[in-house]
Amino acid sequence: MTANPTGKRPRVALFVTCLVDLFRPTVGFSAVKLLEEAGCDVEVPPQQTCCGQPAFNSGDRKDARAIAEQVIAAFEAYDYVVIPSGSCGGMIKAHYPELFAGDAAWEPRAVALAARSFELVSFLVDVLGVTTTHARLAGSVTYHDSCSGLRELGIREQPRRLLAAVDGLTLTEMKDADACCGFGGAFCVKYPDLSNAIVEKKIVNVEASGAATLLAGDLGCLMNMAGKLKRQGSTIEVRHVAEVLAGLTDAPAIGKAK
Repeated sequence: MTANPTGKRPRVALFVTCLVDLFRPTVGFSAVKLLEEAGCDVEVPPQQTCCGQPAFNSGDRKDARAIAEQVIAAFEAYDYVVIPSGSCGGMIKAHYPELFAGDAAWEPRAVALAARSFELVSFLVDVLGVTTTHARLAGSVTYHDSCSGLRELGIREQPRRLLAAVDGLTLTEMKDADACCGFGGAFCVKYPDLSNAIVEKKIVNVEASGAATLLAGDLGCLMNMAGKLKRQGSTIEVRHVAEVLAGLTDAPAIGKAK
């Protein structure tokens, strides 16, 4: 992997995310590996919690602000905050300034943190200028563009650029790669029938691609699609893009038994 071209090792804080912490720690380990190989000093602040997105999306601004204040305090001392999730990244980068708009004490701190916060693959490509990887994955993959990563953070070409450098990997684009998978956080719990109808359409396109592995940058999307594939008896493996880029693919695929 190409090293940080600035010559200075930035002090980077990894925002692990709730889903990664509870369900897929391998994504966090992969993120640390990628960042260190790119020339960063990585720390994982132990006081971090949720980004506050569930409360924010439910209209609970009071609790969302309380959570966001804790996040800002925990992360504002670092050069950068890197998040292996477009969804949580979008919350911090796009919605924290909105959440604290007009607050003389907190808005400047929220804006400053947002400016230094990046989704993992976007940070590697857009900030550090990473162009290569030492990873290898023999086989074909297809990539799902998550709603938050694509529409709030502009993440589309960055993961594809790095995947093109993975030895043995063939990227096969699916139809409507940017269509929603039906997860949407609490949406899939509140509206299960609608969520299922959306993911059914998504899985048709995933299987039609002929790829052996499905990748994305958001664990929520991946868990939702992996669950549907498993219920349908599909053999397609599901992984976070960071696991492939870091070469940490020994763990069972998402949704597979250990």
